[in-house]
Amino acid sequence: MYMDFHTHGKLAKKLPFSEIYTEWLFGEAKKAGLDAICLTEHFNTIQFEDLYEYLKKIGKRENDCYVLENGLKIFTGMETDIKEGGHILSIGPIESIIELNRKLEPYKTPDNFLPFNKLMDLFSNYPVIVGAAHPFREGGHIPEIDINELKRLDFIDMNGKDIAIDKEGTQKKIYEFSKQIGKPVVSGSDTHQSFQYGCIKTKFYGAVTEISDLYERIKSGDYNIEIDENAGYKVRTASILKKALKEIHFLGGDYVSILKCDEIV
Repeated sequence: MYMDFHTHGKLAKKLPFSEIYTEWLFGEAKKAGLDAICLTEHFNTIQFEDLYEYLKKIGKRENDCYVLENGLKIFTGMETDIKEGGHILSIGPIESIIELNRKLEPYKTPDNFLPFNKLMDLFSNYPVIVGAAHPFREGGHIPEIDINELKRLDFIDMNGKDIAIDKEGTQKKIYEFSKQIGKPVVSGSDTHQSFQYGCIKTKFYGAVTEISDLYERIKSGDYNIEIDENAGYKVRTASILKKALKEIHFLGGDYVSILKCDEIV
């Protein structure tokens, strides 16, 4: 089972939610060879709950994930900013993710972001697994947090965007960090745009539909991380298209209408 632990269902967090765009993304994820994704939308994106309610509508619940008609499994989660600088991923049952997002409502602006320890205290009350997203990205300070606090994490995100910029350097820093805090590494594309799917993925042996099972698989280390040889190209292409589509929106156009994904022109 090929899985992506860090994906988004919207083009950008300040843009309106679009069912058409999200449906397109999910279809492209399957075409890219993924069997499962974690939908880890930004906790302070507009229409956060609309996105997850849409998932309920189009997917069939199977334990802790939703299965789409094309067979793609979707685990729910979110990406949360912390006061120190950096992003934390949480993955769990949809009810927990929605409730957590509501509880984080007072802390969704930069002046009010929760510090790492307080966020972890909140997460500890829910059946979620928690990871450090792209811990060495510029502007983040996760590695500087007290090591005893960092050991509360469940995993570390080997991020496709960072791999595209510096594959060897990113791998070296991530695996050294993993050894330092004693936590496993999984992979996430961090995509908001379809071309980035598949730039990096985690290969499990056998299907998973429960968070508890996913957690045990991660802890066991019985999986492989695969990096596409064209990861850099995939990420650069996605970045260019994302900027172009956002510009169309800001100029008053309908960026969704130009995505004729099944047509060759």
